[in-house]
Amino acid sequence: QVQVVESGGGLVHPGGSLRLSCAASGSISSINAMGWYRQALGNQRDLVARISTGGTTDYADSVKGRFTISRDNAKNTVYLQMNSLKPEDTAVYYCKVETWPITYWGKGTLVTVSS
Repeated sequence: QVQVVESGGGLVHPGGSLRLSCAASGSISSINAMGWYRQALGNQRDLVARISTGGTTDYADSVKGRFTISRDNAKNTVYLQMNSLKPEDTAVYYCKVETWPITYWGKGTLVTVSS
């Protein structure tokens, strides 16, 4: 059994900041990477940021320079620091935990950027 729990979502004004957290726990042998994906209403679920165990990162073009992903491997936790938030960042943010051979998803946390 594996648990993936996100936290930190909420309402923020444009230009504001928010920090998301995701913790994986349970029967996980090894995590290769963790990442954040988001899905706005009516849209596909798209990559926001991803980080491997070794620290290699990948960002969507739309968030480069504004978002920073980090990871605490010892705690199986990934973070997403979101700065300069825009209304178009509004979405449900999902945590993805990549293991071999299974990928796990959290239930998501809602981020709303609105004035």
